[in-house]
Amino acid sequence: MAWRYLSMSMFGSSGGDLSDDEQLQAAAIVASMERRKPRWGGSVFGHKIYKRDREGAERLLITNIRRRSVSQKNLFEIVDYFCGRYRMRKPLFLRIVDDVTAANSFFKQKRNAAGAKGFSPIHKCTAAMRVLAYGHAADLVDDILMMGESTVLKSVKEFVKTVNLVYGDKYLRPPTQQEVEEMMRANEARGFPGMIGSIDCMHWEWANCPSGWHGMYKGHKGKPTMILEVVASQDLRIWHAFFGLPGSHNDINVLHRSPVFDDLANGRAPEVEFTVNGNLYTMGYYLADGIYPDWATLVKSVSGPVSNKQKIYAQRQESCRKDVERTFGVLRAKWKILHSPARMWKTRDLNAIVRACVILHNMIIEDEKGADVVQLDNSEWPGVANPPINRNRNVPAIDQLIDAYSFIKSKETSSLLRNDLMEHIWGLYGSRSGPFARR
Repeated sequence: MAWRYLSMSMFGSSGGDLSDDEQLQAAAIVASMERRKPRWGGSVFGHKIYKRDREGAERLLITNIRRRSVSQKNLFEIVDYFCGRYRMRKPLFLRIVDDVTAANSFFKQKRNAAGAKGFSPIHKCTAAMRVLAYGHAADLVDDILMMGESTVLKSVKEFVKTVNLVYGDKYLRPPTQQEVEEMMRANEARGFPGMIGSIDCMHWEWANCPSGWHGMYKGHKGKPTMILEVVASQDLRIWHAFFGLPGSHNDINVLHRSPVFDDLANGRAPEVEFTVNGNLYTMGYYLADGIYPDWATLVKSVSGPVSNKQKIYAQRQESCRKDVERTFGVLRAKWKILHSPARMWKTRDLNAIVRACVILHNMIIEDEKGADVVQLDNSEWPGVANPPINRNRNVPAIDQLIDAYSFIKSKETSSLLRNDLMEHIWGLYGSRSGPFARR
């Protein structure tokens, strides 16, 4: 139909006698028109309309949260269980709603052609938070908030997209020099000088994975999954998140594709210098489990420890490495959408959801600690490092990059560092003359 109309409008009655070039031109125009066609665009004549009580749902929402007034102005005068429902405290949620509304016109309350008010910013943000925090299906949110399923899904997608846009550079970034020094001091008190975090991966099941992709996304979990790699510190703050690889990969494959060491290889990472057992090291390291390779930036435990020195070291390493395991537990407990199988169809939507959950997790950690946000200098960090997926990377000369990665992947340095840490921890926890020895 579109082809016939377009050929008649462009070439008149002679549209049937088009040359090959003219047919290709018309076909390209028709294809571009089809791509721009929205999936939904408002009311459709003849479709059944469900009239929901939006105003009543909003009054009920406010009453259930505050149990005081039903005034929109006093919505944030909330009770103590607000944190249980929204996963965060009142001031933080208020700031997020204001910032999201200012950055995205979708969340602003508008009137339709009939003059009726649409959903308020609170209503849309609440719907998005319910889906993220509880893993609710869209129709269940419809029953609670009187919001159509398509509007709920649209609110979730716009919410996570706006959170990533507004807060991504601030709350999902590598640590600054000051933050690295603070983490190193804290970890040195735990027996691991030079440690700047723990690294590990988790799987998120993808329920709506296309059948043709099952072979690529199905791994040892037995179901299609996608992998999230994170680096976390003792306070459960996530400093690196890399998501999107199919579940058929293991942790080693993810590490080889991850940008976790890009800053270090490019010379943009904060300077690190520490001494263990009399030896000087100039690169920080992450604690990792046994599947990871023997790299200078990864410190693993000892499989099958025999001597007391090895046993003490293995206990301390596995104890401190639980930071990242606890981080996964808190992340999935707060945002149940990551605990339930993913029901989105597109990988970019899943990527946006995971990244937004990590950002909100970091915001909650910072808010509960009462810490001030470190103001970054653009000259200090030329760009956002450690992106989730699909970001361009600026790399130095190839010979410099090869030398840097050779140093990062040095097995000799890895073995020497682990032996030095073993001696250091034995002096702290195992030796009778150490400060932690039992008297």
